[in-house]
This record gives sequence, C-alpha cells and structure tokens, in this order.
Amino acid sequence: MAFQILLNMFLGFTWMFLTASYEPIEFLKGYFFGLLIIFAFRRFFPSRFYLLRVFAIISLILLFLKELVLSNVAVVKSVLKPKLDMKPGIFALPTVLERDWEITTLANLITLTPGTLVIDVSDDKKILYVHAMDIEDANEAIDSIKNTFEKAILEVSK
Repeated sequence: MAFQILLNMFLGFTWMFLTASYEPIEFLKGYFFGLLIIFAFRRFFPSRFYLLRVFAIISLILLFLKELVLSNVAVVKSVLKPKLDMKPGIFALPTVLERDWEITTLANLITLTPGTLVIDVSDDKKILYVHAMDIEDANEAIDSIKNTFEKAILEVSK
C-alpha cells in the first residue's frame, strides 16, 4: 500500500513538472492520472489497490463513530432511569483476527465504545474477555461485535 501511495505521489509530481506548471491543480490532475495508471496495472502489485483500503479505513472510522453515538445514547438512557436495572456481565469473544495490530484495534474499538471494556486477551490471542455494562444475551453481543468491528477490521487488513 505504501509503495502505491508513493508511486502515485511521484506520478503526480512528474505530471506537474512535465506540464511546467507548479500549481496545486496540476498536481491533482497528475495524481488522478496516476490513480488511473496504478489501477490499470494493479495486478502487478503484490497488494490490492490502495484506494480500496483507504475506503475500508474510512468505513471503519464511520462505523466506530456511529457505534460510539448509539452506545452513548444507550448508556445515558441506562444512567438516567430512576431504577437501575442493568445486568452487567463478562463474556468471551472468540476472534478470527490473527495479527497483533488487528487484535489491538478490535480491543481498542470495543473499549472506546461506552458500556464495554476488554479486560483480558487469552494467551493464544483467540479470545477477548469483554465486560459489558448491560448485557441481555452474550451471543447477541458477540454477533454484534463480529458483524461490525471485526468484519470492518478484516476489510482493512485484506
């Protein structure tokens, strides 16, 4: 991915120098033509087209922001109730993520979402132990995390 980005920047600057116009719009034109060239030759690169990964990262950030807002609303509703009828609990979240940065990202996304906290990771890095402030069904919580955060992280790491 980094090679493709650097190559695209190089192509953008090359276009700018070949047109002998050093304005930002010329660089953007060259960058766009570089995108087209890299896309056309994408099968010759060892990794997938970098713009797909950029879109996956943006999608992960937007997903996190959406979950952050929804969980904040849920926590505020729970706290403002006259009677606290929360059911806190700890559940084991099995994960298919393998690399350390993927597991760390998942743990941070879960922890940064209000109402949940990753308290431990198993020695084989296959299970995360998560404390939830209010949990009705552990399987539903596991499916929710797997279908949102874990799926998005897998898209980024492809």
